[in-house]
Amino acid sequence: MAKVVFENVYKSFKKQVQEESNRNIEHKSEILDSDSSSLTNQAVNVLRNINLEVKDGEFMVLVGPSGCGKSTLLRLLAGLEELTGGNVYIGDRIVNKIPPKARDIAMVFQNYALYPHLNVYDNIAFGLRRSEIGETESNLVSDWLEPALVGLTRSLPRSMRYISSREREIRKRVRYVASLLQIESLLSRLPKELSGGQKQRVALGRAIARNPQVFLMDEPLSNLDAKLRTETRAQIVQLQKQLGITTIYVTHDQTEAMTMGDRIAVMKGGEIQQIASPLEIYNQPANRFVAEFIGSPPMNFLPVELTKPLTLINPHFRLTLPEYWGEILHNQRNNKFLLGIRPQYFFLSPESSHISVKVNLVEALGSETYIKGTLSNDSDTSITASLSPDTIVSLGESINLSINLDKIHLFDANTQVGWAMPILR
Repeated sequence: MAKVVFENVYKSFKKQVQEESNRNIEHKSEILDSDSSSLTNQAVNVLRNINLEVKDGEFMVLVGPSGCGKSTLLRLLAGLEELTGGNVYIGDRIVNKIPPKARDIAMVFQNYALYPHLNVYDNIAFGLRRSEIGETESNLVSDWLEPALVGLTRSLPRSMRYISSREREIRKRVRYVASLLQIESLLSRLPKELSGGQKQRVALGRAIARNPQVFLMDEPLSNLDAKLRTETRAQIVQLQKQLGITTIYVTHDQTEAMTMGDRIAVMKGGEIQQIASPLEIYNQPANRFVAEFIGSPPMNFLPVELTKPLTLINPHFRLTLPEYWGEILHNQRNNKFLLGIRPQYFFLSPESSHISVKVNLVEALGSETYIKGTLSNDSDTSITASLSPDTIVSLGESINLSINLDKIHLFDANTQVGWAMPILR
């Protein structure tokens, strides 16, 4: 197994852009149409200044919206894309110029990528047959006699065929992996005879069988239904802990990120916004983007102004902060902030002095009830609250909400940098 390091990694693609040309073209060969034009190359940066160290045996999750560069980062590690700048390490060696087959990694794709003409056994064994597994020192048996015996008995019934020592080792590995994934009964089936979850387990098995230094997984569960996705992600985590192989997992699903990763790297626009454990990401988001992306439903944001002593003022409500916020904010010169409140930290209040909300939507889920609405005196400011399942609220009704002040977040209105109560307090 090995650690993985991205050091000042950059990646850009050249994009051809058509531009209007105002100059007169004298040569007929250069005239394409009545509106002459020229093509120029423009660099599009998809990754910028990526610095990330994945520890040996760690389960690292890359999460972010579509187009943030997380899959490109995975492809750079796999050798499927060329670096524009920086270095990538697997263990102690730089792999920038090493071809994919020599990097000792295994990748699980979103679309399974199984060979349709091979059964499950042969799909799992495919990579092993092209690796060094089972190879022994050169001798008469391995160099001449075994291949001859295999060829001579190939036309015989399966039970009478000669099996080489290398193929026996491969068979042992395939059956071990199949037992891990509970797919022993599927080994003789073709991919078209499998369900989506079974195909995904075969794809995982093919990667596990090679026993690589690093697993790469690019949104492997996105094609599964909700229940099967929950079951499979638990199985992946269990297998990774059992095998102890360094794993980098790409997803846009924040629930997968929170439940699977030892650490999470949140990405946006080709840059890493924050790297931390799931609970630290949730409780101590580095900026507004991280706070809004992690958590469902997303965090509420309300503009406020800080006055002394530690009072937050909004045109429609006023809050007094706990004393420890004085230490957190004592160096802040800007007094304009965004107040961040997760929906589950609202609760109903009988007092009219708290936040008044007009209810526009009620979503009763059984385990909780989501209330969506706007401030009673400001229809442009939306609020989402998660209340107890026995809460009865009608559409159009005005309710009063209070806030758990130990769970609030503040974000600088200009820089979007965030602060929250320290986790260990």
